[in-house]
Amino acid sequence: MGKLTKKQKEARAKIDSSKVYGVKEASELIKEITNAKFDASVDLAIRLGVDPKKANQMVRGVVTLPHGTGKDVKVLALVTPDKEAEAKEAGADFVGLQEYLDKIKGGWTDVDVIVTMPSVMGKLGPLGRVLGPRGLMPNPKTGTVTMDIGKAVSEVKAGKIDFKVDKSGIVHAAIGKVSFSADKIAGNAQELIDTLNKLKPASAKGVYMKSIYMSSTMSPSVQVATKEV
Repeated sequence: MGKLTKKQKEARAKIDSSKVYGVKEASELIKEITNAKFDASVDLAIRLGVDPKKANQMVRGVVTLPHGTGKDVKVLALVTPDKEAEAKEAGADFVGLQEYLDKIKGGWTDVDVIVTMPSVMGKLGPLGRVLGPRGLMPNPKTGTVTMDIGKAVSEVKAGKIDFKVDKSGIVHAAIGKVSFSADKIAGNAQELIDTLNKLKPASAKGVYMKSIYMSSTMSPSVQVATKEV
């Protein structure tokens, strides 16, 4: 491990390692200890008491952050001609079908989210090798495969994110930017936590939320009290 810089040492010195912080308190602290010269993302890492290898304990879902993500999300709407106007009006950055299927086949993935229709999913199957590893494959469970294209695009643009517990039992999610007020960061964090609580599998035994850590792109992490949430 490399040596800590002066700023990194100063940031760590402000964190009481023996303490767990409330959501609002942690949000304020993250803003204080982030010294990046860019608008860093604020992230949550939540360890759940589930076994992701068991199908009945897989935690996956979507949440619309009340204060948005702070990120300009680029949306591709893969739709038939009769849905193009709806997608454009909702704010999709790229709208079309065959031309974009061809571009993706050639390796193009310069988007954050792809929204499409059930009738188009068959055409996306062969592109799984390109879209899957990048987390871009549309999924009915996350609302990105739907006939209500306008609503799907609008929600993604407004701050809707999807999350999935990884093989270690941890959910990672970006919940905003350091430039947000502490209240907005805390509001987004609480919304994600509340959503995860509602998704607790019936088969999960023992402690469900084992630990919560908040950090920014270039800051140390701050432990958040699980009892409070």
